[in-house]
Amino acid sequence: MNARFVVGRILQVIPTMTVILVIAFLLVHLAPGDPVLALAGEHGDAGYYAFMRQRFGLDRPLPQQLMTYLARVVSGELGFSYVYGRGTLSVIMERVPATLLLSGTALAISVLVAIPLGALAAAKPHRARDVGISAVALGLYSTPAFWVGQVAILGLSLELGLFPVQGMTSAAVAHGWSHAWDVMRHLALPAMVLAAQEIAVLVRVTRSTLLDELPRDHIRTARAKGLSHGQALVRHALPRALLPVVTIVGARIGHLIAGAAVVEIIFGWPGMGRLLFASLQSRDTPILLGLFLLVSLTVVLANLLSDLVHAALDPRIRLR
Repeated sequence: MNARFVVGRILQVIPTMTVILVIAFLLVHLAPGDPVLALAGEHGDAGYYAFMRQRFGLDRPLPQQLMTYLARVVSGELGFSYVYGRGTLSVIMERVPATLLLSGTALAISVLVAIPLGALAAAKPHRARDVGISAVALGLYSTPAFWVGQVAILGLSLELGLFPVQGMTSAAVAHGWSHAWDVMRHLALPAMVLAAQEIAVLVRVTRSTLLDELPRDHIRTARAKGLSHGQALVRHALPRALLPVVTIVGARIGHLIAGAAVVEIIFGWPGMGRLLFASLQSRDTPILLGLFLLVSLTVVLANLLSDLVHAALDPRIRLR
């Protein structure tokens, strides 16, 4: 791969993240609500309020607070949580594994399910199978995750008892393979709910790209050499059709993480989404900014990785 292309894409991360950090900082600090009042209550002493603002640096002008925050980020220091009374990074990192497990599982499910379904739909377009798969995909895409989650809990957990309702583990299971199986049982339902919309998007993208690819000359040549329609689709059309899918997967990382926040709240999953919700209620600004930074960096890096993979698979990209 062209080193100049790779270095150029990596260098774009720095200004992108700088702009995101400034916008996030301004949005959080200019939003209604006072973190000091959220911590100390609305009926406290004015002197105590002044002490709290001085302690957390909230008495300084906003541009000075912004420059202090950017300097801390560059040095790897995200400040201290108002609520937890300790380093913001340590609080967030405690929740990262749970969110990564949920989001990673949902992403794996969506890719493993959507690509074969999209290929099946494209193999015989406008037939009953294609119409059925497309209709289900459209229904999943248009249904909010919180509604799907509630229905899944009512039907599969409370009514049928197939999955646990809330949390990541059961209190009675502490270690060993039993603990791993318990986590998998708690993970299955929220991961499937989170993957639902991603499956819908990837099915439609896979189907449309395959339908564009199947009439091309190299597919007709493969058929003329004796390959069946299915063999030509899998061996020749699908690898080329996966290029847009790789791009979409990278672009959907942010949507997946945002959806994970909703799913975590519904299922009581102890990840960053629940931490974000609690921090919004308590106006814990350092935690909010730390979460925005981590999620934004994840999205930017995911898009960078998808671009690099796309360039590795298609040499025309890096020659532009």
